[in-house]
Amino acid sequence: MNSEEQPHDPYAALRIPDYRRLMLACLATSFGGEIQAVAIAWELYERTHSAYVLGMIGLVLIVPVYALALPAGHAADRYSRTRIFVMTQVVLAVATLGLAAFSFSGGPIWVAYACLGLTGVAQAFLRPARWALMPQVVPKDTLQNAVTWNSTSWQGAAVAGPAVGGLIIATTGGAGWAYLANAVLAMIAVALISAIRAKPAPPPAEPVTLRSFLAGFKFVWSNDLILATITLDLFAVLLGGAQALLPMFARDILHVGPEGLGWLRSAEAIGAVLMALTLAHRAPFRKAGPTLLIAVVIFGLAMIGFGLSTDVKVSFLMLALAGAADNISIVVRSTLVQIITPDSMRGRVAAVNGLFIGTSNELGGFESGLTAAWFGPVVSVVGGGIGTLCVVAIVALAWPSLRKLGVMRSPTADETAAMEPVAEAPGLH
Repeated sequence: MNSEEQPHDPYAALRIPDYRRLMLACLATSFGGEIQAVAIAWELYERTHSAYVLGMIGLVLIVPVYALALPAGHAADRYSRTRIFVMTQVVLAVATLGLAAFSFSGGPIWVAYACLGLTGVAQAFLRPARWALMPQVVPKDTLQNAVTWNSTSWQGAAVAGPAVGGLIIATTGGAGWAYLANAVLAMIAVALISAIRAKPAPPPAEPVTLRSFLAGFKFVWSNDLILATITLDLFAVLLGGAQALLPMFARDILHVGPEGLGWLRSAEAIGAVLMALTLAHRAPFRKAGPTLLIAVVIFGLAMIGFGLSTDVKVSFLMLALAGAADNISIVVRSTLVQIITPDSMRGRVAAVNGLFIGTSNELGGFESGLTAAWFGPVVSVVGGGIGTLCVVAIVALAWPSLRKLGVMRSPTADETAAMEPVAEAPGLH
């Protein structure tokens, strides 16, 4: 019986102990991050009633990611990824304890920003190391299943984290205990990652040069499939996202209160979780490229439907449909990049991927707010959905290899050797 005739095992990745530890560690960090996000936004607005102060939260968190993306990716390719993961969790715990001290003592606002800046530094190094660690604990033929379960845990944290954070604040009367909960979850992640015995990555062949720092960009730019999927995901989220405008829709169009807003904020994550569970129980995609393009089309149509809706139930369903479609896009793109990228370059490619995809929600929120200020929220969301459909058409025409992509497979030995960076001769850099 060949591999294509073997029955699909939806729990293949979960049967690997080290993968379970990695997934639970990622769940702990995501869950804690969601709790902290709710707590810091609530506390700063409660103390200042300033939209500007709230806006600065995202800026302070994003700047370190942009500034440190290249060295963080390079570090993930040259040093132990488990060790980097552990070190970032320790830094996150220190930053979170600083936020707890700020909250309990009523310290100045700059202290909160300093702690958030430290959080951003840790996140900049965590993202490529965490992403590059997965292929060291699961075989390549299990990557799509592992990516799907990772997506399930991440989306589950996005659903439950804000609710738990709000419950802690409501129960204790402040945000301090929410920060402490995040610190505890970071230490749980440390214990889980420390127990992983990952297969070591091959040592990098090239010396540390500007060229080796930029190798991730060069690899992404020279690989049509990766460039196409990143472009598609980036512009779909940049144009089609509506999360930043949900308070406007909840209050002015759908006429629901905070509870309704909470459901709307959770709708995409709920749809994504349901889709992730569905994907985990089905065989790997046989027509991955067309599936990805269709999923982004559905995402764009769902955003148009949400923008035109005046019924909260229809709006919730449209957001859930968008989340389900977006999860398909995430699974296809993440699996494809994991399979194609040589292990010696995973950190740098992950850094490039995170530089564009990881910050697209924040950039999309800025774009949505700007267009909504000019034309109103309905035109902003509907126009973004139409723009997403246009992006799909452009990507499908510009990269025909994506339309033809079938089963996502690992490259051959010759293809892998051709993708590996070549060590430079002395004096050439």
